[in-house]
Amino acid sequence: MSTTHAPLAVAVIGAGMAGTTHANAWRQVGTVFDLGLPKVHLAAIADAYEPFAVDAAERYGYAKAVTDWRDIANDPSIDIVSIVVGNALHREIAEAMIRAGKHVLCEKPLADTLENAKAMAEAEAASPGVVTSTGFTYRRNAAVAEIAQLVTTGHLGDISHINARYWCDYGCDPSTPMAWRYSGPMGSGALGDVGSHLIDTAETICGPLVAVSGGALATLITQRPVAAGHVTRGTALDVADAEMAEVTNDDVATFTGHFANGAIGSFSASRIAWNMPNAMMIDVHGSRGRAYWDLARTGEILVDDASAPAGLAGPRQVLVNPTFPYFARGSSMAFGGVGATQIEQFTYQAYAFLQQVAGVPEAEALPRCATFADGYREMRIAAAVAESAATGGTTVDVSGF
Repeated sequence: MSTTHAPLAVAVIGAGMAGTTHANAWRQVGTVFDLGLPKVHLAAIADAYEPFAVDAAERYGYAKAVTDWRDIANDPSIDIVSIVVGNALHREIAEAMIRAGKHVLCEKPLADTLENAKAMAEAEAASPGVVTSTGFTYRRNAAVAEIAQLVTTGHLGDISHINARYWCDYGCDPSTPMAWRYSGPMGSGALGDVGSHLIDTAETICGPLVAVSGGALATLITQRPVAAGHVTRGTALDVADAEMAEVTNDDVATFTGHFANGAIGSFSASRIAWNMPNAMMIDVHGSRGRAYWDLARTGEILVDDASAPAGLAGPRQVLVNPTFPYFARGSSMAFGGVGATQIEQFTYQAYAFLQQVAGVPEAEALPRCATFADGYREMRIAAAVAESAATGGTTVDVSGF
């Protein structure tokens, strides 16, 4: 079936690592699942650092590169915008795009402050004709979605415990220069960055959190050098004569989560985990089985359940295959053993977003994308963890979020 819809023009604001991943996802979105959705016109890449914008536009096939995001807001031909810049800029850009009638997919965390996140959620509620979403991509990972189904269908029995950790090393080197990730209140560092994915992914699997406790936040690298020029993630400086700035948020965050279904969760997030560039792992334990997923082996899960014959119990490798969510029509070689990477989940997210923009009925579409309201809720949970940490690990109710 060929599409009968008019093409939709897409722009990406931000040409760093995550920005180019969005650029690639929009380029790939027309190649997965079923035909019939609007074709995507790759209209523009915007980045304040022009070499990044030009490079990304040329490499991913976008029509132009600009240095001012306002050029995107003022271009009536652009329909969809991915916002992939520092979270302190999210509110201003998102509100401008919504006022211009554009659909907005915004990276997490939704904003830099609860006030700004709330305002974005309110702008979403006031603009029902515009599709808005927070980019929690791990809920689109085929293996994670399969574990969620094992929980939902009761295959693992009553869930007792989930262990969720996301450990990165992008801040491990003390000579890595000061940047927006290292500035802000406690709870907006490792917890706000990678911990936001943990919270959303754990709730995708186990359902809503109702309380957090045992919060602990630590800043181990208290100062970072100030770079004179443009800073990219992973840059290191000679700190001998550099001006130093104070790091004001957390390098490491841990807490306990309490779920509505009675399960307990152990969470840890770090940006200074030596030699672990991007390590996310999820363990789920139930009364009749357990399941484990590791981002480093994202094309598989380990399952150990009551179906094993006597004497043959133990964890078994299950490769991502066409019975898993998203994979059957989301891979050009959809059979077990082909594997999957983190990149595919961005494409699946873009496809689901495109379905919403095209008005595909919910019953016929992939699960809807996370909303701005979801992004605001996650930030409120992170703030509750920070409150717990500031009050000696006390329990904080999040059931009303």
